[in-house]
Amino acid sequence: MSVSRSAVKKEPVARSTMELQPFVWEGTDKRGVKMKGEQPAKNMNLLRAELRRMGITPTVVKPKPKPLFGAAGAKISAKDIAFFSRQMATMMKSGVPIVGALDIIGSGHKNPRMKKMVDTIRTDIEGGSSLYEAISRHPVQFDELYRNLVKAGEGAGVLETVLDTVANYKENIEALKGKIKKALFYPIMVMAVAMLVSGILLVWVVPQFEDVFKGFGAELPAFTQMIVNLSRFMVSWWLPILIVLVGSVFGFLAAYKRSPTMQHTLDRLILKVPVIGQLMHNSAIARFARTTAVTFKAGVPLVEALSIVAGATGNMVYEEAVLRMRDDVSVGYPVNMAMKQTNLFPHMVIQMTGIGEEAGALDAMLFKVAEYYEQEVNNAVDALSSLLEPIVMVVIGTIVGGMVIGMYLPIFKLASVV
Repeated sequence: MSVSRSAVKKEPVARSTMELQPFVWEGTDKRGVKMKGEQPAKNMNLLRAELRRMGITPTVVKPKPKPLFGAAGAKISAKDIAFFSRQMATMMKSGVPIVGALDIIGSGHKNPRMKKMVDTIRTDIEGGSSLYEAISRHPVQFDELYRNLVKAGEGAGVLETVLDTVANYKENIEALKGKIKKALFYPIMVMAVAMLVSGILLVWVVPQFEDVFKGFGAELPAFTQMIVNLSRFMVSWWLPILIVLVGSVFGFLAAYKRSPTMQHTLDRLILKVPVIGQLMHNSAIARFARTTAVTFKAGVPLVEALSIVAGATGNMVYEEAVLRMRDDVSVGYPVNMAMKQTNLFPHMVIQMTGIGEEAGALDAMLFKVAEYYEQEVNNAVDALSSLLEPIVMVVIGTIVGGMVIGMYLPIFKLASVV
């Protein structure tokens, strides 16, 4: 019989400033039934005493073994933070104290890194820190926007409401990112597979046909000869070509991360690509509108909100435009007028922003803008997927099929002569 920690632990173990270590144990209860589980403790002796107090006679108590590939666990993703926000919002709205909510979330998380971070946040709060101060010690996982929203919620005494808003925001933004990745990932992967298959054919398959063609003693068709020449080149140089390709990809990614100029240039070029460009425009507008609405609704001053929002648009061109808007708003311009000066936002967005400002409901209007453009992104992704599927299949068929036809042309020619 196996029981979990929650099933066996009848009373909470007193907390301590000392770090607890995970242990696994086996034992028998008063009826002689075998039991096992895992539980954190300061040391094995204290855990044995705790088990005996609960009526369990321990037979094995040992430290929990580390995973084969290290104990760090998977990287904490944006989805983990979104799920954390939703759990916090739900439990705090149900009346669970913040420390209790963090304890539940930490003990139930499977990712060791996430569990450790949540436990650290809980310990900091128990030591007298606010939630804002606790999460500020983890700036990689909780960005400036998240931290400022929590700070505003704590200051206004509506933390659970703000956490609910943050959870909705994170979920919507992650869904939007997922849509964009889906639109771009499929054709890239299919083309990569097509290139891999073509490389395999040129390096291993075509040379086999070339040996057969030598026995014909006749001149090869021009198309076949071109494929054979390309195959010879690939056989001789496939390793340097592979190294150059891999190096180029990693070099490009490293340069992109370190060079703001390169990021700006590439982001501007992407916005000009047919179909994909419009998709990225709509995505940036949706993220700008939703992020601005969330921060403004939470009580963050508009100028400060625009400073935070700039980095959340996902595009350097829009980031610079939002920073220009912030500068204009700080000297007294209305948001819709500052938005118009950037020449990036559609007329509908500018008009709806102006109406929201006049009615004193800027956040509500921006939420509507976000919903509209998120739906536009969804529709564009579906249309793009439908458009790309036949194009990708034609490209793959042309590359692979053309290569196969080229290899069989001499055979067809020989058959016609016979």
